[in-house]
Amino acid sequence: MTSNAAILPIVTVPTAKSETFAVRYGSLCGLLLLATALRLPLAFWPNVIHNDEIYQYLEPAWRLLGHQGVVTWEWRDGIRNWFLPTLFAGPIALGDWLAPGGWGAFVGPRLIASFASLSMVVTAWHFGERISRAHATVAALAVTVWFELVYFAPHTLSEPLATAVILPAAYLLTGQLSRSRLVMGGALLALAFVWRFQYAPASAVFALGACWRDRRNALPLIAGGLATLTIAAGIDVLHGSTPFAWLILNIQQNLLHDRASEFGVAPAFAYVTLMLSLWSGATLLMLPALWRGWRHAPLLIVAAVVNIAFHSMIAHKEYRFIFLSIVLLVIAAGLGSADWVQLMRQRAPRARRYWALPIVCGTWVLLSLSLSATRFMHDYWVLGLGEANLAADLSADPEFCGLALYGLPAPFLPGRGQLALGRPVYSFYPSDPLAKGQLPALVKRHQQEFNRIIGPMTLASELPSDFSPRGCALMSSDHVTACVFARRGTCDLAATSPFKINDVLVRLNY
Repeated sequence: MTSNAAILPIVTVPTAKSETFAVRYGSLCGLLLLATALRLPLAFWPNVIHNDEIYQYLEPAWRLLGHQGVVTWEWRDGIRNWFLPTLFAGPIALGDWLAPGGWGAFVGPRLIASFASLSMVVTAWHFGERISRAHATVAALAVTVWFELVYFAPHTLSEPLATAVILPAAYLLTGQLSRSRLVMGGALLALAFVWRFQYAPASAVFALGACWRDRRNALPLIAGGLATLTIAAGIDVLHGSTPFAWLILNIQQNLLHDRASEFGVAPAFAYVTLMLSLWSGATLLMLPALWRGWRHAPLLIVAAVVNIAFHSMIAHKEYRFIFLSIVLLVIAAGLGSADWVQLMRQRAPRARRYWALPIVCGTWVLLSLSLSATRFMHDYWVLGLGEANLAADLSADPEFCGLALYGLPAPFLPGRGQLALGRPVYSFYPSDPLAKGQLPALVKRHQQEFNRIIGPMTLASELPSDFSPRGCALMSSDHVTACVFARRGTCDLAATSPFKINDVLVRLNY
């Protein structure tokens, strides 16, 4: 059954039957190679955007493999589902087998996330191909090189992973529809919902667009979605949870009880302000490109605006939350900027017309390079490097048998080596009710349980005298210089300390 097209005014350009695969997709293959070259090396760069990519996804997957790990309040309260950790368990196991000690377990799933991000390049190409080959090239190149998309690609977060499946769904649910496209589009939107349900309002734009002119399209769309949701429910049951109980609990905690606000709030216009700061002068080019892009793909811009508006109503804000909007806007701007190629070809002398496409593509590359090198972005590129270096050094220390985190701005420490420390971790945190302002005395009393401490250099005088500093690093997330303090000797692993990290997190409700 073929149904009416969704409301997306994109002109389809027929392709000659004699056109070979190499001619038609040669540029796309080249751009995929470029995207791979830009993204895969970043999987090895120990940059951590947020604690969540370790403690909400990689640590739970590590625990699924039978290892000990940190359990945060989200998992204790049951507001997370096991779909992504289950998917990551295989790459983590393979990575740890190939490169033990935490390095492989960290890199394995990041490589998978990097490859998943290539779906955005392919989708941008196909959106553009509906108009012309130039539109396909410019849109795909924009997604390939745009600095924010490259930056987020390797990170094991739900936002870029959900975006990687929403984009193909958006393509399938626009243009000429069929039953198979509707089923597949519904399945992908449901998958994105399970991974990042906060993207549901933006996803609904594409679902409504597909059903706007023909309500019969809703049935295959729903059928595809139900198939994915059935698999998700099965994963919940496999892990001993009630299907989708996590969704209800998450809405209760974060949307109704506003639990996330405990981790910071921002005004409603914060996302717009941050986008303008990151895009800087490039905004002057992006806005007219988006204006022209509206003619080709209005639903992309509508979905982007809906997503930003929805997240702007939530008090707790992080830039990664609107990643989907950034990708949609870049594709729409890429389609709009490709119109300038046609304009230049029409107005330029015949001998110079071939420069039109390189000029527009080169502008995208230069804009991305310049914006990625700003001081503002520099702080993002180095997030978590200090923590990762300290954790990786510990995992390679043959004498290390127990770790204490002392007086740090947060009671846990993300890092590349965190996954496979394999030793007990203790946390002495000022807000711990059991500490009661007696951190120096407590760490001295329990020092036989660990022989390494990570703490701020400024608190070195509070540590037992037999601990001496070794390596130090700037913890970029908190702008605190922390050091590894070491003592000789073994650890009393039989001790039952109340300061093991998971016990501390329970008391702090972290």
